[in-house]
Amino acid sequence: MGQTDMPMIAAVQMISVPDVAQNLTQARTLIGEAVRQGARLVALPEYFAIMSGDERAKVAVRETDGDGPIQSFLADAAREFGIWLVGGTVPLEADDPGKVRNASLVFGPDGTRAARYDKVHLFGFDNGDERYAESETIEPGHDVVTVETDLGRLGLSICYDLRFPELFRAMGEVDLIVLPAAFTYTTGKAHWEIMLRTRAIENQCHVLAPAQGGRHPWGRRTYGDSLIIDPWGEVLNRLAQGPGVVSAPMDHERATDIRTRLPALKHRRFV
Repeated sequence: MGQTDMPMIAAVQMISVPDVAQNLTQARTLIGEAVRQGARLVALPEYFAIMSGDERAKVAVRETDGDGPIQSFLADAAREFGIWLVGGTVPLEADDPGKVRNASLVFGPDGTRAARYDKVHLFGFDNGDERYAESETIEPGHDVVTVETDLGRLGLSICYDLRFPELFRAMGEVDLIVLPAAFTYTTGKAHWEIMLRTRAIENQCHVLAPAQGGRHPWGRRTYGDSLIIDPWGEVLNRLAQGPGVVSAPMDHERATDIRTRLPALKHRRFV
């Protein structure tokens, strides 16, 4: 397969703010840039539509599953640009009226929703200076989700899920892991790249990781470093900080060659 025959995938990096409309405008611009780079699949970061110093802000704008301005934006953008669009995360109604489901939604080129994955692992961190407790405003999901596309089989995950390799094993054999994130600067600097490359290596698949990356208006700094990684663990493209797009070809032949020469997935003893 020649370079021009490989489907392009892209990660959008943002510095989202508390205003939904402003974030959607920026997201659309960056999706358009990804398409101009040739991307057939584009992924947005976690919390792309809203981030705030008030963790309850996302609860205030949560949407009913299947209806709302954020979901309409994603469907319309996928249809307009004719792409597969992984909508970072969207705050959807939860069983608990005071919380949301942090859901990653996938839309096909015709604007039809193809999959929904609710974040399973909820981030908790307290080092005395920084404290995060997603369980206070987010209700966890329970299901492993994959989706078939014409680019291959996608495995869906979100941010803190990265630390739990059993989730990715439960996906089975996938061609691409997509992991929208909003990593803190502290944890990202220590662990982001090494864990993403490890997930790519052990699952012998491409990894697409769009991130929040920069200083947000209320002072929080997200790590950024949106990455695209191949099945051998090599970084194909990255963006350290600031809004932007990174794209790279998805080389199916290389993935097949790696799995043939080193059939580690077939050598598993515990399944």
